[in-house]
Amino acid sequence: MKIRIKDNSIRFRLTQSEVSALGNTGKITSFAEFPNQKLIYTIEKTSGSELDVSFFNNLILLAMPEIMITEWVDTDRVGFDGQSGAVKILVEKDFVCIDNTVEDQSDNYPNPNMKC
Repeated sequence: MKIRIKDNSIRFRLTQSEVSALGNTGKITSFAEFPNQKLIYTIEKTSGSELDVSFFNNLILLAMPEIMITEWVDTDRVGFDGQSGAVKILVEKDFVCIDNTVEDQSDNYPNPNMKC
């Protein structure tokens, strides 16, 4: 799982196996390990109806409604957006980049813009 933060906007991007794991377990977690602490970011299934994000104890927690997770896993839907207070949220499937990159993309979704 990747996150991108810019000002009051946070974007979560998940690979195929991460979306599947979220659907199966209701939770997925990643982290960045700094010298003195970790920044942890988690998506967790909720019974709510909207995306909600919070930050506490070095944890970014995205609460994602179960109905959204089910639709995401079972369809070609790319993602969902929402807002939590001043923070805009985007959660989406991670596609293979069209340009060259050294990043491992073997588990990313096929990019619909790639020409065969």
